[in-house]
Amino acid sequence: MTEAPRVRLAEAEVFERPVEFRFPFRFGSARVATAPQAFVRVRVEDARGRSAIGWSAEMMMPKWFDKNPGLSPEDNVEQLRASLRLAIEGLTSLQAQTPFGLHAAAEGDHHRAAAGHGLPALVASYGLALLDRAILDALCRMTGASAAGAVRANLPGITGATAPDLEGFDLARFLSRLEPGPRLAVRHTIGLADALTAADLAPGQRLEDGLPQTLEEVIAAYGHRYFKIKVSGRPAEDTRRLLAIAAVLDQRVDAYRVTLDGNEQFENADAVADLLDRIAEEPRLEKLRASALFFEQPIVRAEALSRPVTEVAGRMPLEIDESDGDIGAFLRARALGYAGISSKSCKGFYRALVNRARVEMWNAEAGAARSFMSAEDLTTQSGLALQQDLVLAALVGAGHVERNGHHYVDGMAGAPAAEQAAYLAHHGDLYESGSGRARLAIRGGEITFSTVLRSVGLGSSVEPDWVAMVS
Repeated sequence: MTEAPRVRLAEAEVFERPVEFRFPFRFGSARVATAPQAFVRVRVEDARGRSAIGWSAEMMMPKWFDKNPGLSPEDNVEQLRASLRLAIEGLTSLQAQTPFGLHAAAEGDHHRAAAGHGLPALVASYGLALLDRAILDALCRMTGASAAGAVRANLPGITGATAPDLEGFDLARFLSRLEPGPRLAVRHTIGLADALTAADLAPGQRLEDGLPQTLEEVIAAYGHRYFKIKVSGRPAEDTRRLLAIAAVLDQRVDAYRVTLDGNEQFENADAVADLLDRIAEEPRLEKLRASALFFEQPIVRAEALSRPVTEVAGRMPLEIDESDGDIGAFLRARALGYAGISSKSCKGFYRALVNRARVEMWNAEAGAARSFMSAEDLTTQSGLALQQDLVLAALVGAGHVERNGHHYVDGMAGAPAAEQAAYLAHHGDLYESGSGRARLAIRGGEITFSTVLRSVGLGSSVEPDWVAMVS
């Protein structure tokens, strides 16, 4: 194994670009129609005096990281800005270490500093996640490596320093055996407010942008076979909604798979059991129930990890998402009966790899695939953010990935024409041109991204147009 280079964070800057949605997206009871996308640019130096620039990007989505109803969307965005500032302060104060060494040294202090500013753990994770990815991108550019190749060779220097429970597990061997493939099935999100058929669109709601709007149109345009269904935490209403969705899927898709996402809208496991009972008792939901893979974060964050969920998890595997606020969350969740955890770039590249290693270790010990990791999306936008997340999803072997940013935003909305053209030129397997925009190319329900995996750096050959952003 090549020795992991040691670097220090010399400089870091944060930029923003506004993103307008085609129509509102619902997180539980909250509707979001616009949000900024954060871009991070760093410069790292090694002991030999070499210097390299790295980038990362992520949406600053209100009403997901912190669902406190007393906070406005602007308050939520400012929380994420604060998390980025704290991460920069912490990482720039450190001496040269491996990229993962920097992460491990900063993580505890960063979360404590964020808590001191009243920031929840998930908000704290956001800032460190973007800095980690930008530093990894810089390392790859310094060494001329792709991110997938760098991880397989463990150039970031990943160890069990943040996860003592992995003692005795051969992390280097695990990383070297990862086989990221250049193709993933796209799991389309059916939001709580999304129209299912043309009849669901009220007068004036029809968009004239050439993109599919209803579930029926999405299936016809992209050929999806995987779907993620949002539920509200109100079992009677959710059952009626599921009946309407199943009517479309059963008719339009021969063989499909679904996941349910509660977005922490259920008060407790009893409410989850109520919904699952209703699904089981409804003959018209038989095919949908048989297709269900798991139930993502149904229980409200404050309650989710407070007591066992073993009984309800016996009916459908449960996964945590919003409860994944720190590196120990998966351990606590597993002890209570949860089987899965989500991979999201906004929560941490290294955290996802460590949790994927845990899945490998636990399943080997059990002799069965009882634990799992899925790849989820947070309205991730085409371009740098999307491509970095695809590298991670491929590395953890997801097979299918939730993607919804392209459905709520028309292509690379807000990006300059020259930047969009560069993505089409360098990553033409992932995008196509439509109505003057670079749009995600989904064919047969899948996306292909060989160019992303081959790119020097963390997933992208295109440098963002920094001048066109607000710093």
